Amino acid sequence: MKWFALPILFITLALGGPVFAQGSPTQTVKKTVDEVVRIVSDKEMKKPQNEKKRRQELKKAIGAVFDYGEMAQRAMARNWRDRSAAEKKEFVSLFETLLENSYADKIESYNQEKIVYLNERIEGEYAEVRSKVVTAKRDEYSLDYRLMNKGGRWMAYDVVIEGVSLVSNYRGQFNKIITNEGYPALLKKLRSKRAEIKAP
Repeated sequence: MKWFALPILFITLALGGPVFAQGSPTQTVKKTVDEVVRIVSDKEMKKPQNEKKRRQELKKAIGAVFDYGEMAQRAMARNWRDRSAAEKKEFVSLFETLLENSYADKIESYNQEKIVYLNERIEGEYAEVRSKVVTAKRDEYSLDYRLMNKGGRWMAYDVVIEGVSLVSNYRGQFNKIITNEGYPALLKKLRSKRAEIKAP
C-alpha cells in the first residue's frame, strides 16, 4: 500500500480537473476537500498552539464525506455479523480514530500535489471517481474513490491507490489477527493505538 499517497486522499480534488454537475460524487468530495485545503493552508491554523483546533476542524471536514461506519463494516467483512450492537459501535469509533490520526500528519504535509480527473461512473446507488495524481517530481499514480448514495448524500466508503483498496488492506490485517488471536486481541491492539494517540 502506497501510504505516501494518503495526504492526497483528502486534499487534491480541489486542485483542478473538469467541472462536474453540482451534487455529483466528484462535486460532493470536492466541496469537502476545498474545506480541508482551506484549513491546512490557513497561516493562523498552522501555529503550534492551534494544533488541537486544526485537528478538530480537519476531523469535521473529513467526516463530512467519509462513512466510517460503512468502511468499518466492510473492513470486518464476515466477522462483522458476529459482533453485538455495542461491539459494533465501539469498533466503528476505534476504526474512525485509527484512520483520522493515521493520516492527520500526512494531510498537514500537503505540498501542492495535482490531480487529473479521468472519469466518473455511477451505477445506481454506487459511484466511482477515477483520477490520476501527479507529484512535484512528476511521479504519477492512480487514485480512485468509491462512494455510495445514502439518503441523498454521496459518502465515500473506500479509496483505491494504484489498484490497492484501503478497506481491503485493513480487512486482510483484521482478519489475520482475528483468525490467529481472536477478536479481543484486535480490540486490544486498536485500544492501545488509541491510547498512544491520545497520550500527551
